[in-house]
This record gives sequence, structure tokens and C-alpha cells, in this order.
Amino acid sequence: MKRKWRFLLPSFVLVAVICGGVYRSVARTLASTETSGGEVPSTRIKRGDVTLTVNARGELQGGNSEMLTAPMTGENQISITSLRAPGEVVNPGDVVVQFDTTEQGFRLKEAEADLAEAEQQVAQATAESEAKEEEDRYALVAAKAAVTLAELEVRRNELVSAIVARQNQLALESARDRLQQISEDLANRKATSQAGILIQEANRNKAKVKAEVARRNIEIMTLRAKSSGYVAVQQNTNGNIMWGMRLPLLHVGDTVRAGMAVVQIPDLHNWEMTSRIGELDRGHLAAGQKTEIEVIALPGQRFTGKVKDFGGVAGPPWDRYFDCKIAIENPTPELRPGMSGRIVITTDVLKNVLWAPAQALFESDGRTFVYVKGVDGYLPHDVKLVQRSESKVVIEGVKEGVTIALASPDQQTKKPADTGGALKAIPK
Repeated sequence: MKRKWRFLLPSFVLVAVICGGVYRSVARTLASTETSGGEVPSTRIKRGDVTLTVNARGELQGGNSEMLTAPMTGENQISITSLRAPGEVVNPGDVVVQFDTTEQGFRLKEAEADLAEAEQQVAQATAESEAKEEEDRYALVAAKAAVTLAELEVRRNELVSAIVARQNQLALESARDRLQQISEDLANRKATSQAGILIQEANRNKAKVKAEVARRNIEIMTLRAKSSGYVAVQQNTNGNIMWGMRLPLLHVGDTVRAGMAVVQIPDLHNWEMTSRIGELDRGHLAAGQKTEIEVIALPGQRFTGKVKDFGGVAGPPWDRYFDCKIAIENPTPELRPGMSGRIVITTDVLKNVLWAPAQALFESDGRTFVYVKGVDGYLPHDVKLVQRSESKVVIEGVKEGVTIALASPDQQTKKPADTGGALKAIPK
């Protein structure tokens, strides 16, 4: 038994030493927490010039873009058979997009066949009209000759009997009637023949127009670049779009609608930085404001620009934003589409104003105030907000050099919550 206690005694001593160390460590932590809880970070109201800026991130793209859209060919959907790779550089006249022309090729062959048939129909109608017109002219000449013979016979009426004279007179009247009828029929048949020819010519023109339309459609289904630039393939919006889903880019085999944007060709000599900026900063921005740009892929190089234009507000209610385009004033050949960069937009410069860090300003129940240090601690003091940026606020209603809190004194002076559990069980 004594030997057993002899072995267990060192273990008990080791456990006691460890518990004592844990107790001292926890006690020091609690004391440090209680001491630092009452400290309030502070600063002083300063006077000087304040440059208000908006910081954002953006993506580089060419400016003065040329948009290539799917042609209107009379088809609901057309397929892409050839498409340049995104970012590929193209020159004027280069083929960028090619669509499937199978349907238009079939329509062209059908129209050409109809055109050839219509040409034959026109030739046949013209030949038939000329033949009928020749027959009518012969009939007209024969009718005139019959009238002439009948008139000669009538002249002999004084030398013949009354019955023969009457027969000659009737024959003359009949010949004249026939001549008049043939003359009228000739005009009608000529008009009818001419109408038949016009109908066939109309069919020929219709087939000709169909063939020309098919040829034009085949031609416009090849999209060529009008200016030099790089290929920016657009997103595929032709399909079921779910809210919040990122749309894929178009590729060979996709079908598109007529008028749908397929490829954008920005100019390599005019660069733009497109950025999404929070809705709250929209009121501080205006076209023409100066901008500093740092392209991440080109460290050490600084670019300047100006705000060009703005897009509409978009995004969910909890994250509203708008697109802002910035024209770069000093581009270099090293720039490439898709490069990201940091943007600093100078919105305003206020001269000789009172300012403080943005976290020193508090708002509650319609009040705008700062916590000013006094004899009895920090007390709220109402101020007027003149302008705000991400890091600074310009205010009025307080004196220069006054010490103010950078955090709410009420939150800083609160004692740490009771941890309970094992710490509470440790005796002091």
C-alpha cells in the first residue's frame, strides 16, 4: 500500500501545479479585460482641406465599342457555326461570327428554281400572245377584204334583180358586223394576253425577290468587323434565366434570336474602366470628375481618367449598385481587356473645413452628434453633417481641437459578460 502511494504522489503534485497555472492565467485575462473595457479611443477635431473620394474596383475594356448583333432573316432562331475566341484581336473586314446558312441556302435554291420556271412561263405567255395576235391580224384583214367584196357586189345592185340586190345588201351588213366584232375581239384578246404576260412577269419578279432576299440573308449571316479591336463575346440571354444566376458566354452551337447581341468589339485605342459602385455614392458622382486608376497587373503605373457616364441602378434590395464608366486619358500598349484595377474618384475638395474620422459621427433618432470629452467623461454633442466620404466627415457646430470619441462610450464602458462555467467555479 505504501508503495502504491509512493507512485501516486508525484502525479497529484503535477496536477496541482497545472491547476494553479491555469487559475493564474485566467485571473490575469479577466483583470486585463476589466482594465481595457473602460478605455475609449479618441481623436481631435481638425481643420484643413478635405478631399472627398469614392473608392471602387473595376474591369478594363475598350471604348467606342462596335456591337455585332444577330441578323433579321425571318427565322426565329439561328445557330452559331463559327465564333472568334474572347480577347482575340481583329482587323476591319475580318469574319467574327458565322451563322448556319442551311435554311437560307435551301430557300435560295427554291427561289432560283421558281425564277427559272417563271422565266419559262413568261416566254411561253409572250409567244402565245404573239401567235394569237398574228391570228387576229389575219382575221381582221380577211374581214376587211370581205367588206370590200360586199361593197363591190352592192354596186351591181342596179343591174341585178331586187332579190339579188337585197342579198348583196345583207351580205355587206353582215361583213361589216363581222369586221366590227373582230376589231373589238382583237382589242380584248390583246388585253387578255398582255394581262397573262404581266401575271407571269409578276411571278418571275416574286421569285427573283425571294432569291435576292435569300442571297442577302446568307451574306448578312456572316458578321465582319468594321474597325480594329478585340472580341468581347456577349452573354447567352436566349434561354431560361433564373434570378441571381450568372449567364454563360455564347459559344459555337448556341442559338440566338434576331437582333440579339453576340459580339462587342471595343476599340484598342480608347480604354474604359467599368465599375460597380454602391447606390449610396450615386449622389456624389457626376460626369467629368477626375479619377486615379491603378491596374493590378501593372504595378507602379498610375492612370488618370474622367467619369464618362452611369448605368441604371440594379441588384437586390440589400445590395443596390450602378455601373460607372471611366474613360482613361493616358492608356499604354500594355493594357489588356479584362484587367482589374483600383479606382479612386475625387468627388469634391472642401477648403478650410472642420473634419473628423467617419466613425466618430453617430446618428440616432434624427440627431447627428459626436461624443465630446468633458470633465465628467464623454457627452453627446449635436453637430451638422456637411459632407461624408468613406473615411472622413465634414461637420459644423463644434470647435477645432476638441477631443471626441471614436466609439460609443456606452459600449466601451460596459463590463464583460459573466463567463460562468468553469471560470466561475475557480476560487479567488
